[in-house]
Amino acid sequence: MAGSTFGKIFRITTWGESHGRALGVVVDGCPAGLAISEEMIQTYLDLRKPGTGMLVTARKEEDQVEILSGVFEGKTTGTPISMLVWNKDHHSTDYAEIASYYRPGHADYTYDEKYGFRDYRGGGRSSGRETIGRVAGGAVAMLLLQELGIQVEARIAEIGGVIIEPGEDYLDKELPLAAGDSLGGVIECRVKELPAGLGEPVFDKLDAQLAKAMMSIGAVKGIEIGDGFLAAKSRGSENNDAFVAKESGIEKRTNHAGGILGGITNGEDIVLKATFKPTPSVFKEQKTVNLKKMEEETLMLKGRHDPIVALRAVPV
Repeated sequence: MAGSTFGKIFRITTWGESHGRALGVVVDGCPAGLAISEEMIQTYLDLRKPGTGMLVTARKEEDQVEILSGVFEGKTTGTPISMLVWNKDHHSTDYAEIASYYRPGHADYTYDEKYGFRDYRGGGRSSGRETIGRVAGGAVAMLLLQELGIQVEARIAEIGGVIIEPGEDYLDKELPLAAGDSLGGVIECRVKELPAGLGEPVFDKLDAQLAKAMMSIGAVKGIEIGDGFLAAKSRGSENNDAFVAKESGIEKRTNHAGGILGGITNGEDIVLKATFKPTPSVFKEQKTVNLKKMEEETLMLKGRHDPIVALRAVPV
């Protein structure tokens, strides 16, 4: 299976399955001398681990990270950093009957069509648990960015059509979540203190790279940079960001472009939004086909699933 590596200079390769023995990541391209520890990485993994509230999966996993290579005496050595997290609370028997049908909204059918085989235990590589490797690798990137004074923040901005303003708690909102069903959501990410001039023209535009990274997250179905789709409803005179001269240099009066022009950073905050579909695993009757009999049938899923996958996707 190709496609598990992202990046050119700083690269991550994630590995492992939802119900395999472990999941993890190999980070290559991190310079030597960066202070790092399992405790630092764990801080980020704790933000995405399951079993932390009523609106996430009940699966109980500590998701304790182990650094296997690339770190000596608390600092990176410049060689590949390998990290893993053991799976402990996986109930594979909950998924045994899935081998006989395809779940609506999942990658069961497409994996079977491509490979002629699939790991039906929780979805294998298509499971949201694959993001453990992304978060562990991203934690190394975050520590590196902090050394450069660059800040990355993310928050839940919308759940099931309910807008969550900055500073608001989604738990204080009345969400349209029916029993046994799921909701989609929107996450907003901001990158601050990023200098102008980063990114490449044409195919390697920074917004193109960010879009590829975001769209590779299993449940993401849409990306916006700056005003995004709102720009299609605007006039050029409204959407353009006017320049202004200040003692600190040239700045923009507004940031409709979301910090990127021509695929290159313009010195303003990068503002990115990712749209997440509702979790396809719902506890309601759904229609599918029995693969042995090739007959339509009604299914009712078992297992433990996030009713709002966007919530644990914020650290991802």
